[in-house]
Amino acid sequence: MEGNLQILFINIGILKIVVSENVKKGSELLKIGIIGTGYVGSTTAFALMLQGIVSELVLIDIDKAKAEGEALDLIQATSFTSPVQIYTGDYSDLQGAEIVIISAGPSIEKGETRLDLAGKNYAVFRDIVPKIMKYNFGCILLVVTNPVDVLSYITLKLSGLPANKVIGSGTVLDSSRFRATLSVKLKVDPRNIHAYILGEHGDSQVAAWSLTNIMGISFDDYCTRYMDNCGPAIKEEIETHVRTSAYRIIERKGATNYAVALAIAKIVKSILRDQNSILTVSTYISNYDGIEDVYFSLPCIVNKNGIEKIIQPALSVQENQALKESAGVIKSYIDEVLGACTVTS
Repeated sequence: MEGNLQILFINIGILKIVVSENVKKGSELLKIGIIGTGYVGSTTAFALMLQGIVSELVLIDIDKAKAEGEALDLIQATSFTSPVQIYTGDYSDLQGAEIVIISAGPSIEKGETRLDLAGKNYAVFRDIVPKIMKYNFGCILLVVTNPVDVLSYITLKLSGLPANKVIGSGTVLDSSRFRATLSVKLKVDPRNIHAYILGEHGDSQVAAWSLTNIMGISFDDYCTRYMDNCGPAIKEEIETHVRTSAYRIIERKGATNYAVALAIAKIVKSILRDQNSILTVSTYISNYDGIEDVYFSLPCIVNKNGIEKIIQPALSVQENQALKESAGVIKSYIDEVLGACTVTS
């Protein structure tokens, strides 16, 4: 009978839901692997399921019971969503996945910066990435774990994949925070605001005011025409609010998960549906004004190939200098984490 669901409990406790009608791209199943089912990983799975982006989700976590609990909870919502197969597994279950999302590792704690996590999560990635590559060398790796720019670089070196197939979530979330903050200040729908955060997903991020516009009107012109308070202080206030958003959320609820999950879902959708979306993901930069061999966020065209093209934005002199400094911060942490060790592919 079409549409029947069978819940299967595999002998080692792996839970699967099998759906006879699968979401397809042509004749292909859209399979995604998520490694790490903490706040971000589990909420990402929920976002992907709700949006009907994928047909198969495999959840992997060192805490197998946690992964199984998340899978069961998600499965019990499938009567409200598009058909999807959800199960827990191990790294061998990543075979055939088009994208593997890495959200594993210790989360940022109160009082820490993202870069403080670099050493801890480097050790985690040295274990995880080779296991992924053993079973799926053809996938796109989407790195979410912080510090995302540093770990995206490390993932590139550990995986041996071409740079276009190793993507960091970067400042896609920060750019959304930027638009949301501008929306409140300007009383304009955030979907009508074009605004981007570049550089590090962290404290050295750069607000690209020279690119910010509301329906084609620059921020400065819009502010002068329609706002009462347009002094330099408003930009500083907005930048500070965006830069410290995660810290304020973590102080209050312990973690961020909703907005970042939707940012990840947007990236996944752009890849699976070959959308050619321009997103500020973290990508490999061979040389940016003298800063060589680093990952940070610039506008990129994202499609089925991963990073199709990096867009060089026309920034002001001050913004370009700030971006160079941000790249330098990331590069220094990469060098510090790797130390004298050589990461081989």
